[in-house]
Amino acid sequence: MSRIKRIFSGRHANGNAFWETLRTVLYAMVIAVVVRTCAYEPFNIPSGSMIPTLLVGDYLFVSKFSYGYSRYSFPYGLGILSGRIWRTPPKRGDVAVFKLPRDNETDYIKRIVGLPGDKLQVLDGVLYINGDMVDRVRLEDYVYRDRFGNHHKVKQYLETMSNGRSYRVLDSDPVGSLDNTPVYVVPKGHYFAMGDNRDNSSDSRVLRQVGYIPDENLVGRAEILFFSTNGSARLWQVWRWPFSIRYLRFGTLL
Repeated sequence: MSRIKRIFSGRHANGNAFWETLRTVLYAMVIAVVVRTCAYEPFNIPSGSMIPTLLVGDYLFVSKFSYGYSRYSFPYGLGILSGRIWRTPPKRGDVAVFKLPRDNETDYIKRIVGLPGDKLQVLDGVLYINGDMVDRVRLEDYVYRDRFGNHHKVKQYLETMSNGRSYRVLDSDPVGSLDNTPVYVVPKGHYFAMGDNRDNSSDSRVLRQVGYIPDENLVGRAEILFFSTNGSARLWQVWRWPFSIRYLRFGTLL
């Protein structure tokens, strides 16, 4: 009888351990969803449209509370909200993540340069807002290495918005198709966003692909880099991992 009791006692203990583990996992999942929805969500950078501010292989946290909450604050846009609650409007120069208006699914990250009612135009690569030229100072050339190991130089500038926000941009060809544009008038409740890599960015200048960003489509503001890799090490090349990490980018504020 004692042998049978011990067996059943063990099964009961194992059963309790299983349910405790399951409950812990569920709690962790709920906490993760709440944090990603209401506080901070991690994103990675797959393209070079925001070079030199953001590099391919950067990982960053986006604050979900910076602009308030909309349906796109929730995973897969499943929220029942209409518009935004606790809304705080973006500022010029913010690096923001938003849902691409064309499909309301794809995450894009660009810099907010135009607010509702603004008139914007790019002439010979220079940005004008409401008829005023955005201050731009030439810096040393930006040097990068392509996937074949070749080094290239691109003209680099420091732009400063009217609110004092400064950031670096690249502009290799001042006569490109995106360097001379018509005048854009930002509709009410919308924003105008551009990539810092001006000649290699599909952004609000391309109306059919991106266009104006509805306020509701804003996901959050990019805040800080927490990891970065140059992609030179494959997943199975463990011995190369330490040499592929860009340690100096850790903690970079955006």
